[in-house]
Amino acid sequence: MSSSAFTAASGIAQDPLPKGISVLGVDGGPGFYGKFSPTLPADQNFFPIGVWFESVLQESDVAVDRDAGLNTYIQLTEDSNVELVRNSGLHALPSTVVPDASGFLVSDEVDMWAGGGHSTWTGRSQGEGVICDPAGSECGYTIQETLVKLFPPQALLYSNYGKGVTFQLKNPQAAQFVNGYQDVVSADNYWFTDPYICSHVEGGAVFADGRDLSDAECRTGAHYGWTVDRVRSLVQPAGSKPVWAFVEVGHPFSESDSLTISPAQLRSAVWSSLIHGARGIVYFNHNFGGQCQSQHVLRDECGTGIRPTVTAVNHLITKLAPVLNSDSITGLVTASSEDIDYSVKASMGHFYVFAASTRPGSQRVTFSVACGRPNQAEVLDENRSVAVANHTFADTFSDAEAVHIYRLDGGNTCGLG
Repeated sequence: MSSSAFTAASGIAQDPLPKGISVLGVDGGPGFYGKFSPTLPADQNFFPIGVWFESVLQESDVAVDRDAGLNTYIQLTEDSNVELVRNSGLHALPSTVVPDASGFLVSDEVDMWAGGGHSTWTGRSQGEGVICDPAGSECGYTIQETLVKLFPPQALLYSNYGKGVTFQLKNPQAAQFVNGYQDVVSADNYWFTDPYICSHVEGGAVFADGRDLSDAECRTGAHYGWTVDRVRSLVQPAGSKPVWAFVEVGHPFSESDSLTISPAQLRSAVWSSLIHGARGIVYFNHNFGGQCQSQHVLRDECGTGIRPTVTAVNHLITKLAPVLNSDSITGLVTASSEDIDYSVKASMGHFYVFAASTRPGSQRVTFSVACGRPNQAEVLDENRSVAVANHTFADTFSDAEAVHIYRLDGGNTCGLG
């Protein structure tokens, strides 16, 4: 997208931008979902917030999930009522063709259980015996090519991948999965809870030249943003399709050394993903280990500790949907610390700064605004504001999970109107 003007959706005058400031359109472009049928809503006020592999059997199921701020079901149990989902104003992407769906799931983690190859598929899935023929070969591409033919040709299709795409496959192989078979894509790396992800062949291969990462190095919300970056880097042409993010809500691994995500960690993971360009969030809603095992963490007692944070995060995402669906602005805001991830958006007469710490310990960060006349930074969902003077404002980030979202008030025209 040209840097010569903000889009009309941003609510800012269509005039040349000051030097050094540019605009980057959202992945897929505005109204992306309107290209498909069936599909998700294409308007600026909808932001996908999904839950993985739930069951919807009665109205109370939908009510509880809606109260938590969820609006989309990614995969459903076979006995689920998709018509009930639709009539309740929510959306479903099941893995089988059924009426009332808003699109379909092609596959989950096929890059891991079938590999990146074109061998013959036996029709079996993970845990069902030999998957690829000959045995020991790889047939993930064959599986995807076969599955996509099962869905209506204009339907919105989604696939989730795993560590094959993010760690194990070379870029051309990973890019084949990302670009070849679906309209929306994600990868699930559970940095806060996975007992293997800090190893020298996974996280350590990326961040430490092939040594194991310590927990302090590995278990950080910033790495959820890295996962989004990794998938986005494989999309061709760049920015041509939305990338969603996966975040766990509990204890998804059964190994004795696996962990449970905390509320602060979850909030950090979600906002890091959004700062790095995720256009949807999907929550993994199952506990396979820990002290409270469940297939419905956000509905039952296992989610008592995490649900309030999930709910608050989701409601803020929904409130900010027009902002998150708007263009990103680079060069407008700079930060005094290199240990801050941030992105800037413009919507409805305001600039928004989404900022997350990327290091342990407290830090004081000064943000400088290149132009405009802001006089206050409202810190959303924190019931406070920060003064802006001489185009700068400062705030404290208490630890590695700290996230602040600022709305700059008092004028953001940058001299354009």
